[in-house]
Amino acid sequence: MQQPPIARREPTLRERHGDVFEDPYAWMANRDDPDLLAYLEAENEWAAEHTEHVQPLADTIYEEFRSRIKETDLSVPVRHDRWWYYSRTIEGEQYPVDGRVLLTDHPERPSLEGDAPPPGEEVLLDQNAAATGHDFFAVGASEVTHAGDVLAYAADLAGDERYDVRVVRIATGEVLDEAVRKTGGALAWSLDARHLFYTRVDEAWRPYQVWRHEVGTAQEADVLVHEETDERFFVGVGASRDDRHIIIAIGSKTTNEYRILDAADPLGTPRVVAERRQGVEYDIEPVGEHLLVVHNATRTNFELAIAPITCASHEEWVPLDLTTEDEYITGVDGFEDFIAISLRREGGTAVRIVERSASSSAPAGLGEAHDVEVGEPLHTIRVGANAETATRTLQLVWESLVTPRTVIDYDVPTRTSTVLKQQEVLGGHDPADYVQRREWATASDGTRVPVSLVHHKDTRLDGTAPALLNGYGAYGIPSDPWFSVLRLSLLQRGWVFAIAHIRGGSEMGRSWYDQGKLEHKGNTFSDFVACADHLISSGIVAPDRLAAEGGSAGGLLMGAVVNQAPDRFRFVHASVPFVDALTTILDPSLPLSVIEWEEWGNPVEDAAAYALMKSYAPYENVTGKPHPALLVTTSLQDTRVYVTEPAKWVAALRWADRDRPDAEPILFRTEIAAGHGGQSGRYDQWRQWAWETAVLLDVVTPLARE
Repeated sequence: MQQPPIARREPTLRERHGDVFEDPYAWMANRDDPDLLAYLEAENEWAAEHTEHVQPLADTIYEEFRSRIKETDLSVPVRHDRWWYYSRTIEGEQYPVDGRVLLTDHPERPSLEGDAPPPGEEVLLDQNAAATGHDFFAVGASEVTHAGDVLAYAADLAGDERYDVRVVRIATGEVLDEAVRKTGGALAWSLDARHLFYTRVDEAWRPYQVWRHEVGTAQEADVLVHEETDERFFVGVGASRDDRHIIIAIGSKTTNEYRILDAADPLGTPRVVAERRQGVEYDIEPVGEHLLVVHNATRTNFELAIAPITCASHEEWVPLDLTTEDEYITGVDGFEDFIAISLRREGGTAVRIVERSASSSAPAGLGEAHDVEVGEPLHTIRVGANAETATRTLQLVWESLVTPRTVIDYDVPTRTSTVLKQQEVLGGHDPADYVQRREWATASDGTRVPVSLVHHKDTRLDGTAPALLNGYGAYGIPSDPWFSVLRLSLLQRGWVFAIAHIRGGSEMGRSWYDQGKLEHKGNTFSDFVACADHLISSGIVAPDRLAAEGGSAGGLLMGAVVNQAPDRFRFVHASVPFVDALTTILDPSLPLSVIEWEEWGNPVEDAAAYALMKSYAPYENVTGKPHPALLVTTSLQDTRVYVTEPAKWVAALRWADRDRPDAEPILFRTEIAAGHGGQSGRYDQWRQWAWETAVLLDVVTPLARE
């Protein structure tokens, strides 16, 4: 191919609020259009031809990945009832095997016998066998009955996040039921294991119904338990930690409601815990005869309350006063002898333990509180898998940019920790060989924005180092520091890796999210540019060797900064990018559109929201001005961000570049058998990531391939 693909142009006028926009690629909304599929194939061919020279480097990086990863491995076994549950991986196999062993056979946590599974293993689900014959395979939910003899799992076989359910007898592998199809992926068992609760999605991929299925019967006989008619709300279903309650969660971006059902009475009617109130978000955690409630009814950063298990109104919530106003509560886990509160403060994460005491006069006997100590100032800590309510220990997981993922058992009474497992880096990894630290950029409005960065100790920060700046900044989802074996291939080549903790996330508390949504969305983009400017002006990175990456809503971020500050970056990788956001949000029939109105605004009815979104939506703002080198990756089966969006964006960029022989290259690759998270098999993922890393290195540091 001598010239990059040029997509068919078919101008279509969009008229809204007095604005007229000519969209030459509106026809791509039909994802089954042969011309679209042909265009995607042509782009894949173009990308393959123009990266053929980096394939040896991609192969080298792939082998580096494999050389550091323990391919046959065992997760930390978790005790539940009479069993230890775990998953294990096998060298050469794409997917894990989920298994368990009896506690009587293994009084202590089991381990691999060499490369063999623990003796007496009972296989719950061999995902490799289940994936046979499918190019894509992902498990949405996997639930064992209260008696422990039957497994139900929901599997996505295409990447479109629509799940088919299979029920099997664990001891024999006998398939008991596979009648339930095209679900939302969530599952919950009744106590007697006769009934299975699941969600269904509507045409816009919104989980909007909870159904009850009697095992062994046809799906047509299933009973509707709850239907949510307000299109702003999603529904989910699950079970409490002790299996006593079926919990139906109903939520929009700003409002929640919960309904609870006795799992011993599956034919009963779910009871509302507290009716929804616009703008009030809450979450529940059943513990014995109480509910722990995290809510924002009286505090921006949420507070913790307690209520009776029979709670039917927010008026029954009793505040516990266990946090301060500048501590953002993100969750709570309840146990017989203590509770664990997940927090954010000062840009980081924390876990606060509150023990119960028979002598305490506080509600539920809650007494002294303390925070779990972590030895690194820059870290991420979270509550891990804790299946039992009767326990003196709490499983926690912590990691940093230099410390591999570490699972610990925290003994609450003694406040001591035992390391159960640390992610093994084959070939050796010494955290002391790397330097991590936090910087602070100054945004255009004067706000200080945190930036976390890491580099090898031998990398000179004298303004010559290449760097990759990562960002997301949406939905209140934080980009906390994480360890990556794959990232070592960059760090060992002298790169700096940085995370921009921009507004739209929640790193600095709930208000940090609120300052990066709706009419404040522009802060997300200007914050990211400010972080890039700080890395350059501080002499940390080379101004002509700075790259950026972001996926999904982070892909929208990439598109926006490409338009707003193209001179800041040498290379930008936009993964499954939400780059035609305005067109999507204008169509209520598309996945996620209506529920997104509380995040981005409602451009259908609000002219100001329309104008604001049009001002930053990447597709509408392609002008033909210079842009950095671009890598755009997507998946054909993605339900969250249709392949249409990046296809239109790239087509518009190529048309704008048609008379610019000096235009920076654009590579656009679509994975055919993949979803929003890419390919499903781990080796396929590693291959994809290795190729993407090789392209990055080839553009920013071209000598890396020699």
